[in-house]
Amino acid sequence: MKDRSVFHMSKAQSTREKILQQSAALFNQQGYAGSSMSDIMRATGLQKGGIYNHFKSKDELALAAFDFIFEQISQRYSAALKGKRHALDRLRAMIEVFRIHIDVDDFLLKGGCPVLNTAIESDDTHPALRQKAQAAMNNWRNLIHRFINKGIERQEIRADIDADTVATVMISSLEGAVMMSKLYDDPIHLTRVIDHLDRYLQTLVIQS
Repeated sequence: MKDRSVFHMSKAQSTREKILQQSAALFNQQGYAGSSMSDIMRATGLQKGGIYNHFKSKDELALAAFDFIFEQISQRYSAALKGKRHALDRLRAMIEVFRIHIDVDDFLLKGGCPVLNTAIESDDTHPALRQKAQAAMNNWRNLIHRFINKGIERQEIRADIDADTVATVMISSLEGAVMMSKLYDDPIHLTRVIDHLDRYLQTLVIQS
């Protein structure tokens, strides 16, 4: 009996993850408002009842789907940062993660950056989603703050550098570049910004 219940639990978890993955990709490509329950049913291959077994409403699914897709991106950051010790290497690793946005085979991110998309769509219309997007952005900003401040402490980064300014420049540049590359279907815009930011980061470092 025990093994059977474990099997059913893992099957339910697997179904829930499938719903999250398919819905996250759908919301990121079509937007929350532009995705109907029929679209979600088509994407997941499930009936409405099957979806409502796991999520009470479209709103609850949207919030969970955002958490799911942001967790996927966070895992990519963790993998990129593994083994990086110098502040400059850590900041560069964060920038390199953005290259995934121009990979047309990236299932979850075909619609562009989910944080940017959610922030724009939810502005004044869906406070809970806007809060999620802001928390995700704060997570990225805090990571940059930590790397800059630790770099200053280790005398790798110049002491006059303001961490929040660097965060604004990096994130705004990358998000804008993702938008332009998606709009024109041309990765050159993101490539240019990555190259520009690489030169910008060099100006932050204490030269030996």
